[in-house]
Order: sequence, then C-alpha cells, then structure tokens
Amino acid sequence: MIDVAVIEDPAAAGVSLDPVRARLLAVLAEPGSATTLAARVGLSRQKVNYHLRALERHGLVELVEERRKGNVTERIVQATAASYVISPAALSAVEPDPGRAPDQLSARWLLALAARLVREVGELIKRSTRARQRLATFALDGEIRFASAADRAAFAEELGACVNGLVAKYHDEEAPGGRPHRLIVALHPSLTRPADEPAPGPVADGAAPPAPPEE
Repeated sequence: MIDVAVIEDPAAAGVSLDPVRARLLAVLAEPGSATTLAARVGLSRQKVNYHLRALERHGLVELVEERRKGNVTERIVQATAASYVISPAALSAVEPDPGRAPDQLSARWLLALAARLVREVGELIKRSTRARQRLATFALDGEIRFASAADRAAFAEELGACVNGLVAKYHDEEAPGGRPHRLIVALHPSLTRPADEPAPGPVADGAAPPAPPEE
C-alpha cells in the first residue's frame, strides 16, 4: 500500500465518491474480507462484495490473498493506497487553466495552480513508478502569524523578490541536459474554525475588529 494515490480516471473517481465505497476504502487500510467488512460497516456480505468488486475493477482495491474455508474461498483485499486525491484530469473538459487569467492576488488563480500541481505530480508519479525511478521533488509547509495586513504585504513582496533572485541565479536556458522544474510559492490564510461554525458577529464600538473572513 502506498501513502497517497491520484485518481485520474473519471469512472474511478465516481466509484470512490460513493459514500459506502469511500467508507470501505477507509476501513481497508488494513486487509479484510467481505465477511469481516460487513460486520464493520453494517451491510450484508453480498452488498459489501458487490461494492468491493466495483472498487477492484477500478484499481482502488487489490487482492492480497485467498483463504480456503471448507467449500468456500475467502478473498482478502486491501485498498491500494491509504488516501486518495482526485486529479482535475478526471474532469478534463472543465479543469482549471492557470494560464487563462494569471493574478497573484486571486484565491481562485491559486486554486488553479494547486489543481495543476495535483495533475502534474500525479502524472509524474505514474511515470516514475513505471520507469522504476525516484521522482525528485521538494516542498515546504509552514505557518506564519502576521501582526497586520501591512506586514503580510511586505512579507509577500520580500518573498517574491527573494524567489525571483534565486530563479535568476540558477535558471540556465542553454544548459545541455538541463531539465525545467515547476516552482509554486503560495500564501493564504490558515483555517481557524470548522466550516459549519458561524463567522464572528458585528463588532461593538471600541472593540478590536475581527480577523478577515476565510475563503
């Protein structure tokens, strides 16, 4: 089992989004049979087996072993990954295009960049696995608390200048055997409350203003 798999096939995406099948995938982080799963998800063995066959047809579940019990063969299966991401390629006709309207201050353009990242890295993982080669990537993830919107703007400006300087330093258009790499730098507010929690109410006179709403 791998940590994360990217689903590109529309049919596989549809199968994975079914609530019962999504729950089975979660339970199948550990190997199980239709009989053991039926007791865990509260369905009949026949219904569980039906869903497992659909998941297996689309490569989301794989056979681990077969156990003979009297006249019955018990199939032990497991999810092919601990978690899944659906690639925008599954909706190729309407997937976002970051090149359509580049805007560094647009949250929707940031989302389009993230979608392209999922699609491209998913494809690279597939190719590197097929070639049995390691995929060279690098990522940073952190959190910063700004005292003010002015500080946030200053940070973004300084970060942009720093990254542009590094790009200018290391980019070599004419290097023989050189390989282009995609670089994405993103900054967005952190989620600080559950999606179903109401936003803060109006501020009383003299009180500090609330934080800006999260998108």
